Amino acid sequence: MQEGKKPVFWFVTGSQHLYGEESLEIVENNSIELVSQLNSEEKFPFPIEFKSVLTNSGDIEDLMRQANVDKSCNGIITWMHTFSPGKMWISGLHALEKPLLHLHTQYYREVPWETIDMDYMNLHQSAHGDREYGFVGTRLGMSRKVVAGYWGNEDVQEKIKDWMIVAAGYNESKNIRVARFGDNMRNVAVTDGDKIEAQIKFGWTVDYYGIGDLVAEMDEVAPEKIENLMDEYNSLYHLPASPEELDAVREQARIEIGLKSFLDKGGYQAFTTNFEDLHGMHQLPGLAVQRLMAQGYGFAGEGDWRTAALVRLMKVMAGNQVTSFMEDYTYHLEQGNEMVLGSHMLEICPTITATTPEVKVSPLSMGGKSAPARMVFDSQAGEAINVSIVELGGRFRMVINKVDAVQPGISTPELPVAKVLWKPQPSLSEAAEAWIYAGGAHHTSLSYALTAEQMEDFAELMNIECAVIDNETTLREFKKELKWNALLWK
Repeated sequence: MQEGKKPVFWFVTGSQHLYGEESLEIVENNSIELVSQLNSEEKFPFPIEFKSVLTNSGDIEDLMRQANVDKSCNGIITWMHTFSPGKMWISGLHALEKPLLHLHTQYYREVPWETIDMDYMNLHQSAHGDREYGFVGTRLGMSRKVVAGYWGNEDVQEKIKDWMIVAAGYNESKNIRVARFGDNMRNVAVTDGDKIEAQIKFGWTVDYYGIGDLVAEMDEVAPEKIENLMDEYNSLYHLPASPEELDAVREQARIEIGLKSFLDKGGYQAFTTNFEDLHGMHQLPGLAVQRLMAQGYGFAGEGDWRTAALVRLMKVMAGNQVTSFMEDYTYHLEQGNEMVLGSHMLEICPTITATTPEVKVSPLSMGGKSAPARMVFDSQAGEAINVSIVELGGRFRMVINKVDAVQPGISTPELPVAKVLWKPQPSLSEAAEAWIYAGGAHHTSLSYALTAEQMEDFAELMNIECAVIDNETTLREFKKELKWNALLWK
């Protein structure tokens, strides 16, 4: 994600000089020990580095500005060990450009009832200091995560870990570059949008290339590289037997090598294709796209650059685990067992598979090219989220639906695509109605690894609207929420 030093999170403690130097020494020792214990738990995806006990406005602002320019700093964790007057935090918090977590905790788990005195009370008063500090964050309108509870508890540590993943995604978002091969699918509305506004808001750079630019790169691929990749395919997947079908697979190998070379040369982490723009290509990219997604590249079909960037973002946050480009394709409307069959023409990431993928070569009714090779598999069961980002006239809305993925129990021998089955929360009808009211797209990013809360935290960091559809959703309240949000986010 980042070059240079390994990303870390800075930990700073707030206090003041009112209680004397001896107290400040205790505050610092407690902070060092707290951070050391957190790191020793080995539960966090990134290390925490204790920076300082801060007691005045100048030092706070200096540290926050240092965090802004230090590329290894993924975010700041703050804790008010004692009462730390809020006014001295204003300039520093106002200057901070990195994600912020406010940890509301105390060094000791329990009150020492038999020995407690006023010295202990004054020293261990996060209940006072964190509320004073928290008010300033609210007064400044800051996007931050507040986690309350004993720092040694598993639930508190889990919340810190989840926020770290979000913060890393926020920083990575600034670096996402999307290559579009062709424009978006003609006359389609939801995949279009303002790329400049997306760059301002999310940091995403979106560049257009004619498909001929990719074809030229593919033409440079050496035959031996194709055969080496075919050997890799053979070790990982069930390949077809006929020579004609194997030639179709070789064409996908050529596409994969050329496409990866093009993306890497341009510094792109995500890309789109469009079956309407295939001049010079023999097949629509299928297996090649699936393979690149499995390596961590973001992708979306029909020129949907926004979803391609979102898939890349969520893959980074998920450590490239069980996350894929997705589309709500068709419904199973058996009463009491309603499900969505999710898929796409070709391009579903094999990180979500529950079976060994089989490479099939089958005609595609769109694109007017030769039958493309693609991986066919069934996805795994489990809790997951479907996420869409749509643009609503100069502003963005993230729509999230919690879903329960179901292991497919019936074979589909005539369907040559990877597939996912899921039951949307709270039900298919209510979820679909809510999704449509919210303007959610048909393209999404599906992840078993990330939670709705993490994506909500990301939306808050980016200062965009977020609408969540889950088992607590009622249409009456959801429609009210959308109307209130329309006023708030106008």
